Amino acid sequence: MAADLVRREAAVIAVNTPAVMPAKKATSTIPIVFFTAADPVEAGFVASLNRPGGNLTGISGLQSELGPKRLELLHELVPKATTIALLVNPNNVDVEKLTRDVEATARNLGLEIQVLRASTEGGLNGVFARLADTPGRPLVIGADAFLVSRSETLARLGLQYAVPTIFQLREFAAAGGLMSYGSNPKDSFRQVGIYAGRILRGEKPADLPVQQPTKFELVINLKTANALGITLPPTLVTRTDEVIE
Repeated sequence: MAADLVRREAAVIAVNTPAVMPAKKATSTIPIVFFTAADPVEAGFVASLNRPGGNLTGISGLQSELGPKRLELLHELVPKATTIALLVNPNNVDVEKLTRDVEATARNLGLEIQVLRASTEGGLNGVFARLADTPGRPLVIGADAFLVSRSETLARLGLQYAVPTIFQLREFAAAGGLMSYGSNPKDSFRQVGIYAGRILRGEKPADLPVQQPTKFELVINLKTANALGITLPPTLVTRTDEVIE
């Protein structure tokens, strides 16, 4: 698909995480604007955030960087758990950094991390069936495009197997997931459009710094918490942006 866009001489190519590197390999001249949950520097998309260089720039959702924060929030909600699971897509370009950062935070909290991997629908079912062997074990879901596309499935499986879960999107909590913490992707996609417009008016990707969100929302599904027998700590409730009843 990236090669086809290059053949068509697209003026700008806009991409999400899985397509960034294929697009970069397909062209070094056509401007590329990305939205990614990965660290764009560590993933090799740009040279630096302030001066991207080359023909790429875009928006970093900081979703992978928020993995440790999600772990802390879930630990605060389920403090008796000594081991917390982390679900990742092994095909994600940022999986090693996410896993490393979450494990470091877990050590500081005196917790063990169980890393689980899935990149297919069947794999997700297998992960939750495995968690059923350790009732009540909380689960942090890593930022990933495939997992985002299965937000409702993940929320349903969390309820089905009574697994306290946290993910990045409000839509996950609205679908029955226990809680979510992250930025609003709609704002990021809007910024991708703004950057594409600026490039079409003559600006260069190399001169447009990679943008990062500054606002993050914590959402808790109270109905799911009650179903799991979890009482919300008052200190956490006061910091919650939305409680879904």
